[in-house]
Amino acid sequence: MFVGDSLNFNQMLSMVCMVQSAIPPEKKSISYATYITVFKMEDYNATMEFYWAPFLLESNVDPPMMRDGTVDPVVKLGSISKHGDNWKNVDYLVFNTYIWWRYPTMKVLQRGSFDDGATDSIDMDQNVAYESALKSWAKWVGENVDPNRTSVFFISAAPTHMKSSAWNNTSGIMCSNETTPMLNMSTSEVGTNWLLFETAERVIRSIKVPVHFVNITGLSEYRKDAHTTLYSAPGGKLLTQEQKSDPARYADCAHWCLPGLPDTWNELLFTLIISQT
Repeated sequence: MFVGDSLNFNQMLSMVCMVQSAIPPEKKSISYATYITVFKMEDYNATMEFYWAPFLLESNVDPPMMRDGTVDPVVKLGSISKHGDNWKNVDYLVFNTYIWWRYPTMKVLQRGSFDDGATDSIDMDQNVAYESALKSWAKWVGENVDPNRTSVFFISAAPTHMKSSAWNNTSGIMCSNETTPMLNMSTSEVGTNWLLFETAERVIRSIKVPVHFVNITGLSEYRKDAHTTLYSAPGGKLLTQEQKSDPARYADCAHWCLPGLPDTWNELLFTLIISQT
């Protein structure tokens, strides 16, 4: 089970693409529910699943229909069991949370619950809120994961390529029309929040249950050419010709093409899995 945001969904779909050709059409299926996407492989008595929880914690953007970017995200610190109850008794758990923590200050629910319509929030430093969220997740892992049954992985931050000036393409528009990787990251900075990266790494080291930190950040920073750009399908719909003519507004420089870079992430994940056998 992949748990997290749309980039983890991106990786889950990559893995589906990588394995599905070995399964006869009548022996495989994919289904979508409010929070969970399930790919079934009958001959192997196995499923591959994705669970939508962009903050891992409970938030006001939990229902997938709220992920359109028009709602300011609010998180409820410490509240993880609502989602966590759905992650139990899985053989492999693959977590991520990063892209939704993009605001310098995060809105945190002060009291009450989203189910009751509570909206009273306070502002909290991004990294403080992120560390608090990961500590709640770490506590859940420590209390609910049997390492003899379940292997746990955490995928590090997936970078974005929003500013072409970062790779000295002053005439470029975001990552649109980029066709080659960056060759020298020592002179480039694409905006990755390395403070959040280090926070995740530190919290994971503190967990008594083994958690594998899958570092995909540095290698992915080179791939300004690997995004879906104008070939994305927000809300399941391809961009119109009018939208494609406005890359400054519509180019997707966060998600990745398939086949593509997420396949490499899954090769790293697969290597970690088989190294345990």
